[in-house]
Amino acid sequence: MDARPAFELKSTEGGTRSFPAGRPALICFAKEDCETCNLVAPLLQALHEAFGDAANIWVVGQSGDGNTVFRDRHGLTLPLLDDADLATSFAWDFEAVPALYWCPDGATAETHMEGFVREEWQGLATTLSQTLGQGRVPVDWAALPAWRPGCASKHLDPDLNDRLRAAAENSPIRARRITIAPADDVAEFMFDQGFSDGLPLVPPTPERVLRMLSGTQRDPQEVIALMPPNMGEATIEKIAINAVMAGCRPDYLPVVLAAIEAICTDAFNIHGVMATTMGASPVLVVNGPIRERIGMNMGLMALGSGNRANATIGRAVRLAVRNIGGSRPGGTDRSTLGSPMKFTMCFAEWEERSLWAPLHVERGFAKDESVVTVFAMTSGPVQIVDQESRAPDELAGSLGLGLEGMFLPKYHNMPVDSLLVVCPEHVDTLMRDGLYEKDRLRDRIQAVTTRPLRAMLADDTSGAGMTREAAAGLSPEQLDRPVPKFASPDNIHLVVAGSDAGKVSSAYHGWVTGAMGSQAVSQKIEDMF
Repeated sequence: MDARPAFELKSTEGGTRSFPAGRPALICFAKEDCETCNLVAPLLQALHEAFGDAANIWVVGQSGDGNTVFRDRHGLTLPLLDDADLATSFAWDFEAVPALYWCPDGATAETHMEGFVREEWQGLATTLSQTLGQGRVPVDWAALPAWRPGCASKHLDPDLNDRLRAAAENSPIRARRITIAPADDVAEFMFDQGFSDGLPLVPPTPERVLRMLSGTQRDPQEVIALMPPNMGEATIEKIAINAVMAGCRPDYLPVVLAAIEAICTDAFNIHGVMATTMGASPVLVVNGPIRERIGMNMGLMALGSGNRANATIGRAVRLAVRNIGGSRPGGTDRSTLGSPMKFTMCFAEWEERSLWAPLHVERGFAKDESVVTVFAMTSGPVQIVDQESRAPDELAGSLGLGLEGMFLPKYHNMPVDSLLVVCPEHVDTLMRDGLYEKDRLRDRIQAVTTRPLRAMLADDTSGAGMTREAAAGLSPEQLDRPVPKFASPDNIHLVVAGSDAGKVSSAYHGWVTGAMGSQAVSQKIEDMF
């Protein structure tokens, strides 16, 4: 005899039921798709009808929505309790269902049976009759099989058991553990399982995941987003696992978390971003004090290789989209050519290098807040070289002409975002006569890229643009109407980064902006330090 763990579970009839409840109890664990559970369901109902006034006779169902199906199939009126999360099944520690426990004192099991043995169940019915002082149970025992094996309990599923054990031990690690044979190569195994973006991964051992989780005070089991396309639950723990594989340090984790919260918003639309044939991918720009604290690069090679924080933060986001969301090349990712940005693209703005308000301040945050802003970009960084301009408007004009080639020079009035990264030497040129406001630069870009509508017509040089048929219905005045490159100056986003040497700025070309595409999203970083 042993005391059974206490529980409180919801009933399919409404309300909750608690064990122990201060009176005799017969508890049976079952699942809807088990043939032996379906065999004993009428027996349990008969026991309930005979002894329900004197004892709690309950079924604990493991099937979630299937519990109601099980109840209705057999016309059960006895309480059927929901153990869809399997925590109670794990705590009671049995192997097969049906698992039956008779607790005459309401708390301690005197009898424990798994599967179905006719003589044992018949003997139990006799025991209940004698103990509870009730009459004979009306069951045709001879019509029942002598023996039927049970089915493995759901809580023993390897995909679930590690999580249940971790929860019972209050461990922050709940993800399923994968055991690799000693002779297997870990790196090759992760390639074979499809976890990788094509580059080697850092094995996410429990020790490394625990170390990564030290980078945040948030609950490891907190679900921060449902990640498309598979709507996978992006828990802090799962994101930490992908951050380990990407090569992040624990103090990078808050940036990764904030970026994932941002890309999983409806406004950003990560499913559309990753599915378009245009090869769009998130570009992450980090602002605020965290840039310096974690050693992000905002200077020489800011948009390139060589900095661990820049490279691995962006890669962790991509791996999470792949491994949690299920977006993979050849699946929902249908990019025609792809882009190196599919591996990673993250950098910090050199806020101190210009007189401009930093990106996050423009977007409504305080200067001393750490923020990540995500953009959906299809190409970049595309270099814009101007080593000759000395006057601010001249240089601003060059930057505009560099942006006019976005998609095609013929495409104008585009409701598409661009991200212009202005290098320090170009900043100095813009500011040589005093503050050159961002809005002035935006207006200058619109002005130098404005062309008459007739320049957008398809012709023998290029079949792209407005069709001849559409143009035929327009007057000469309409065809002479000036059209800027961007639908709005607000489509031009400006940041500063790069080294002090070199008059080379860069631009990222966006995807469709707005409700039908993707909007830039800024998310405050919950930095614990």
